[in-house]
Amino acid sequence: MESRTIGDRSVSAIGLGGMPLSIEGRPDRERSIATVHAALDAGVTLIDTADAYHRDAGEVGHNEELIAEALRSWGGDTSSVLVATKGGHLRPGDGSWTQDGRPEHLKAAAKASAQRLGVEAIGLYQFHRPDPSVPYAESVGALVELLDEGVIQQAGISNANVAQIDEANAVLGGRLASVQNQFSPAFRSSLGELQHCAELGVAFLPWSPLGGIARAAEVGTAHAAFGRVAARHGVSPQQVTLAWELSLAPVVVPIPGASRPTSIQDSAGAVGLELTTDELAELSDH
Repeated sequence: MESRTIGDRSVSAIGLGGMPLSIEGRPDRERSIATVHAALDAGVTLIDTADAYHRDAGEVGHNEELIAEALRSWGGDTSSVLVATKGGHLRPGDGSWTQDGRPEHLKAAAKASAQRLGVEAIGLYQFHRPDPSVPYAESVGALVELLDEGVIQQAGISNANVAQIDEANAVLGGRLASVQNQFSPAFRSSLGELQHCAELGVAFLPWSPLGGIARAAEVGTAHAAFGRVAARHGVSPQQVTLAWELSLAPVVVPIPGASRPTSIQDSAGAVGLELTTDELAELSDH
């Protein structure tokens, strides 16, 4: 599979988002493991998770433990797989999401994540979401300490605007490896952040790149141009969507979520889909 770069690591141009395997409506463990294995079989070498990807209050890190188990049981060489996790978001267990961007929380959370993942150092650790009650530079400062202590190898941020990207990169001394923001045909308001990352040479990881768990199946009907181009090529609208996102900048690495092996196999096929200049313009104008 075509590779792209996150910091000093080479990864597959399409990653796997682990969240659907652990939150409400999640599949059973067997199918979850099979989904991760299918991603690895397809050449996916980036898996995105978070300590907050769980359903119930007492299972923090459910997805991290699941990913670690899937990697151990795959049977192939996983040395090139980059597992990216996140901290600073919490799920109390009532369906809500809260924030805790205090440095002491992030540092403890990162160490707990490393333990669950079974690694000495986390390949990519991302501050999950800004906490309005904590100065942004203080939260990012925790990533600096984690880098310097060797708890994490690379640092990223998520759900950030352009000013926060610049602030984080400054605090990190130019070591910002990635920005993970929502981006899809239905949610294009982060195009400015994507383009800013391209200028900086920082990886941009679109989350919910197909429109989210509830809407991914409808991307070809909700956005007709994607359905038309898909029919022309004899592929799924989801593949067209990911191929379009890859075309926007060489720093883009979409991380579609999946809860079935066939879903991530189809998504991985986007890397080999070549769209014409006219088709890309049609999709961008839609």
